[in-house]
Amino acid sequence: MNATAAAAPRNGARWLTQALEAEGVETLFGYPGGTIMPFYDALVDSKLKHILVRHEQGAALAANGYARASGRVGVCVATSGPGASNLVTGIADAMLDSVPMVCLTGQVATHLMGTDAFQELDVFGLTLPIVKHSFIARRVEDLPEIVRDAFRIAREGRPGPVLIDLPKDVQVADASHLPDHVPAEVEAPPAPADAALAEALAAIAGAEKPVIYGGGGIGLAGAVEVFREFVEATQIPTVLTLRGLGALPGGHPNYLGMLGMHGTRAANMAVQESDLLIVVGARFDDRATGKLVEFAPFARVIHLDADAYEISKLRTANIALPGDVAAGLRALIGARSTCDDWRKRCRMLGEKHGFRYDAPGTDIYAPALLKRMTELAPDDAIVACDVGQHQMWVAQHCKFNHPRNHLTSGALGTMGFGLPAAMGAQFACPDRTVLLVSGDGSFMMNVQELVTIARCRLPVKIVLLDNSSLGMVRQWQELFFAKRYSEIDLSDNPDFAALAEVFGIPAKRIDRRDQVEDALADLLAQPGPALLHVAIDVKANVWPLVPPNTANSTMLDSNPADQAAAESNATPPRTESPHALPA
Repeated sequence: MNATAAAAPRNGARWLTQALEAEGVETLFGYPGGTIMPFYDALVDSKLKHILVRHEQGAALAANGYARASGRVGVCVATSGPGASNLVTGIADAMLDSVPMVCLTGQVATHLMGTDAFQELDVFGLTLPIVKHSFIARRVEDLPEIVRDAFRIAREGRPGPVLIDLPKDVQVADASHLPDHVPAEVEAPPAPADAALAEALAAIAGAEKPVIYGGGGIGLAGAVEVFREFVEATQIPTVLTLRGLGALPGGHPNYLGMLGMHGTRAANMAVQESDLLIVVGARFDDRATGKLVEFAPFARVIHLDADAYEISKLRTANIALPGDVAAGLRALIGARSTCDDWRKRCRMLGEKHGFRYDAPGTDIYAPALLKRMTELAPDDAIVACDVGQHQMWVAQHCKFNHPRNHLTSGALGTMGFGLPAAMGAQFACPDRTVLLVSGDGSFMMNVQELVTIARCRLPVKIVLLDNSSLGMVRQWQELFFAKRYSEIDLSDNPDFAALAEVFGIPAKRIDRRDQVEDALADLLAQPGPALLHVAIDVKANVWPLVPPNTANSTMLDSNPADQAAAESNATPPRTESPHALPA
C-alpha cells in the first residue's frame, strides 16, 4: 500500500475491497467506467486479482465459469448503464443454472438517480427477474449488511447470482466508522423427513423397474460421492441430465447415459419403461422429458431436491424429499432393490444401442474426435463448451469424472458462453487442463476474449469445430422446416487459425481424419494457450434426436426423408437457401 493510500481515510470503495477479501474472494472479472471508478481506485491497494476482460459479458461469463469449476462465488464488476446491461446475459445464465455469483455495478450518485443522468440505468429493476436478490446501497452504512447478505444468499440453498448496485457517492463516502467485515454463516438445508424416507425405502424395495434420474443438483449439493455410493449400493440403472454429467463415471456398468432430446436410446427407453423414478437434483426440464405428459408414463416418482419449489412443479412427486440431497441419499443407501432381470435388460440396451465411431469416409467425425480428446486429456481436465451441435456431441461423447469438470450453458443456452467460461475456470483451477470446445457460430460471439487469454497467458486449449454454418439451426431447418435454409450460412468465416495467431496464440487447422491423433497430442502438449481449427462436414447432424413435442420413445437416428429416399435408391430433393452467400 502506498503512503498516500495509507494516509487516506477508508471510504466505501476501500471498505468493499476489504470485505471481498474477507469473503474469500481472490479473483474478479470486470471493466472500468465512470461510476465504478472509486472501486477501481481502491483495487490498486487491495490483494484482489482483477482480470480486465474486453467486454462486460465476458466478465459475467468468466465469473460464471469460475464459480462452476470451483464451487466458490464468482464476482464480476461493471460500470453503470451499458456496462451493467452488458452483464445481463451472464447473470441470467447463472440464475437459470444455479451458479453462485455476486455482481457489482456502479451507479450514478444518489441525488441523480431518477433524473436520466448520463449512463443511468435502473439495473435494480432490470435484473430483478434474473437474480436471487438485488441490492442498492443508498448510504455507506448499508454496505456491511448488504455485502454479508449478498454472499450468504448467493451460496445458501439453491445457489444463484446476487447484484449490488453501488452509487458513486456511496463509494467515496467516509467508511472509517464501519466495522471490519465478517462473513455470514450459511444455513445448512434440513434433512428430508423420516416418514418420507421410510416410504421411499419401501417404494425402492417394491419396484421392479426402477431408474435413478440424476441432475445438476447433485453437484450443487456437494453430493457426488454419496450419489455414487447410492448407485453402487442399490445397483439401480442410472441416467443423467446435461448438467448432471460426471455425477457417475462414464464407464460405470449401471450408467445408461444422458436422457432427453439428444440422450442415448438406452437411457430414454429405460426411463419410458420404468415403474419408479428416483429423481435426484433434477427438475424435469423439457429437453430431458420430451412431451411431459408422455414422460415415464408408468413410473411413480421419488423426488429429492434442495429447492422444495422444484418438487411437483412439473411432475407430481409420489414421495417428496425436499432438503439436504446428500443426507437424503445417505438415508437411502440401505435400500434393497431386487431387480436383477431389469438390470440385465438395461445393460443389454446399453450394449445394443451404444455409440459407434466407425463412420465411413476420410472427413473428420466430430464425435470420434471429442471422444479421443478426453481420452488423451488428464482425468481431471475441465471441458467448457458453447451452445449448438458441438455442445451435444460433448455431452454424448466426452467423459467426465465430476460435474464441475463439464461447463455448459444448460437452461439459457448462451452462445458465446464457452470462451469466457473456460477463462474463468482456468483462473479458478490454474493447475488443471482446461479445454474449450466451441463452434464457429458461438466462437465469434465473444472472440474478443482471446486477447484476455493471450495477455494472461492462460493455457486454455481450444478445439474449434467449423462446419461453416449455424449447425443446430441448420439441422432443425433440415428436419422440421422442409430444408428451407434461412440465415445459417457462415461460409465467410475467417481463417480461425490465422486469427488466433494474430493474438499470439499458436494454432493449427486440420480437415482429415488421419490428422486428428497428432493434432490433439500437439494441442495438449502446448505449454500455453493453443487453438485447433477443425473443419467438419456442413451436413453432419447430432443423433439421436427426439422431435419436438413428442415422447422420448420416438427417437430419430437419421432424417426420415433421407432414410426413405435411401431405401428407395432415390436422391432426396435439395432446396437451396435464397439467403445463401454467393459462390
